[in-house]
Amino acid sequence: MNNLLILIQCKDKVGLVTDITRILALHKLNIIAMREFVDETENKFFTRIACSGIITDKLVLKQELIAVLPIEAKVNLVTKKEKNIAVLVTKEFHCLADLLVRAHFKTLGAVVKCVIGNHSTLQEFAEKMGVPFFYVAHENKSKADFEREMVQLLINYELDYIVLAKFMRILSPEFIQQYPNKIINIHHSFLPAFVGASPYRQAFERGVKIIGATAHFVTNNLDEGPIINQQTIHVNHTLNAKQMAIGGREIEKAVLSKALEQVLEDRVFISGNKTIVFE
Repeated sequence: MNNLLILIQCKDKVGLVTDITRILALHKLNIIAMREFVDETENKFFTRIACSGIITDKLVLKQELIAVLPIEAKVNLVTKKEKNIAVLVTKEFHCLADLLVRAHFKTLGAVVKCVIGNHSTLQEFAEKMGVPFFYVAHENKSKADFEREMVQLLINYELDYIVLAKFMRILSPEFIQQYPNKIINIHHSFLPAFVGASPYRQAFERGVKIIGATAHFVTNNLDEGPIINQQTIHVNHTLNAKQMAIGGREIEKAVLSKALEQVLEDRVFISGNKTIVFE
């Protein structure tokens, strides 16, 4: 028996579920779980179907599904496997440490193929965990040269996603364009509040009563990409910006971990600047 995930995104129309399930029945695929959502404002249909059965020809199945769906439908057939990711870091260890420990104990759902840092601070830790670390300095060179060095390393791996685990550099549109909807960032604020640098300082100066973290896909607009997961914690007037940052580390780890779980299990659809997440 094989396991198969079917991910469909298309315009909505009457009878979609009937047409899809009929095709699956003809291929003798058993539906284990099916989730669907209709964005009525955009007239879009999304579904995630987990199936079991003998898959004889994925290409034929995909073609038959496309034939009964509205024009320009997106159909993705995913066989169960671990994804490959690269992690970009600067100096902060907490998010990287959480990812590498989860990967080591096979609970991440991905293989960390390499870690790239614009400082060498985390090299010893990554290598102790058995993961290749590459130090790419950003000082005294152009952003184009800095990113070119990273790309030359990244192309050596068949990557599904790149994770920015407290990577404190702004990526260029040229870099992002090479990995569309494949770069995931953890931002240390509850977006859209406090974008950019020093969000805990911004939060302290505004006297907020909650702080949070946001995991999102990276786009050309700084900290404005489609949001995958968010959480908050309460704070009060007794905490300064440094204490907020310390308290925020746990929530940053939790949010990034949950977002990666959702993405790596193919539970996230991107629609414009929004996401549809099937829990």
